[in-house]
Amino acid sequence: MSAKTLMETAFITGAGSGIGRSLAHALVAQGCAIYIADNNAENLAKVETELKQKQANVHARVLDVSNRDDVIAAVEDATAKMGSIDGMFNNAGISFSDMVESMSIQDFKKVMDVDFWGVVHGTQAVLPRMLERGKGHIVNVSSIFGIIGVPSQSAYCAAKHAVKGFNESLFHELKDTDVQVHSVHPGGVKTGIMKNGTHIRNAQGEEVANESDRQEMVKNFDENMAKTTPDEAANVILNGVAKSQYRILVGGDARFIDRMQRWFPNWWRSLLPRLLNRN
Repeated sequence: MSAKTLMETAFITGAGSGIGRSLAHALVAQGCAIYIADNNAENLAKVETELKQKQANVHARVLDVSNRDDVIAAVEDATAKMGSIDGMFNNAGISFSDMVESMSIQDFKKVMDVDFWGVVHGTQAVLPRMLERGKGHIVNVSSIFGIIGVPSQSAYCAAKHAVKGFNESLFHELKDTDVQVHSVHPGGVKTGIMKNGTHIRNAQGEEVANESDRQEMVKNFDENMAKTTPDEAANVILNGVAKSQYRILVGGDARFIDRMQRWFPNWWRSLLPRLLNRN
């Protein structure tokens, strides 16, 4: 069964770049009508133009997923323009790097509002109608950092762990229905999330004091951790959805880390600091 037969309409958050943009292009190639949303108006407009050049049935809306009312309004708009939503891709996310000791509660809340509550808002906006229709796919993007924790990423890890727990509960709630939830856990993907994120301290606890430090941090991530392209990630995700997979690990690093932390949890915790400091 292909993703094409699974969904005729899709809603994608965080579609202005990275995995969201690649999902939009892949779904359009399969004949899917899509509604793309992002908080970056410039990036969103570029993706909308790209898709319209392919004669796609595409609609776009600038959206802050942390705003529940706006998400509900966007879903209603998408339904009015395309019909019922077959696939909801809750993909929007932001990154933030700082130590727990020094992190402000405002920064922590901002990450949770986008990376966790954005998923909840998107899910609740589409779920009642999907249950009423008796079909649909809710694709909630967590992270490999929703499976492990690393220094300086406590807010991001907490949000992504929350998404993982939310997905597991939702999976059991939907098990007797034909509405499916898919929990997506990408490893390092070249998405630009690090480049566009806020970085106060790195994994070694060193202050990211200037633009040069930030660029070096982003460069290390892109060269040493981001091994999967957004197009590859989108392909893995859509294949997983087509196969009705609940848990979708994206990238060899995600699969490796997942196995190591499950099979050798104590050894893995002792190994992780060495991996983070190898550069």
